[in-house]
Amino acid sequence: MSIFGMLRILADLLRRLGAPGTVQPMRQAMFVLHAHPKRRGLTEITDSVREWVGKQPIAQGLLTLFCRHTSASLLIQENAARAVRNDLEKFFDGLAPEGSHYEHDDEGPDDMPAHLKTALTQVQLNVPIMDGRLMLGTWQGIYLFEHRARPSTREVVLHLVGE
Repeated sequence: MSIFGMLRILADLLRRLGAPGTVQPMRQAMFVLHAHPKRRGLTEITDSVREWVGKQPIAQGLLTLFCRHTSASLLIQENAARAVRNDLEKFFDGLAPEGSHYEHDDEGPDDMPAHLKTALTQVQLNVPIMDGRLMLGTWQGIYLFEHRARPSTREVVLHLVGE
């Protein structure tokens, strides 16, 4: 056997053993979380996300959350004081009030304001994962921000990649 053949066997053995300096293959997992907001405003989904992440065989990595809608969005926000969420909801209602002054109103007077609120926030979040846990701060929660007056089921795609 040539020296190169022996080196290949040795490299393969080290890779299997997870020796220092070897690259471990990345894993990934995906899930569609169905959220059911009961009203317009912020609905916390942290517990559902945390539960799913905890079941995955990935200890270190990055979680991406993606909201599949144009009239709802995602936020990481204060999860202790309800007043923070109330004030945020009022603020966005003031920025994009309902009314007949919009050209786009195919689904009612809250249609265009919902799109504006989504454009001002975000439909994608990234959260680091360490030791199999979301690395959120003490008072942070993950929220679905429903912008329509009559909420419907919303889909949030979770994509976890890591090792």
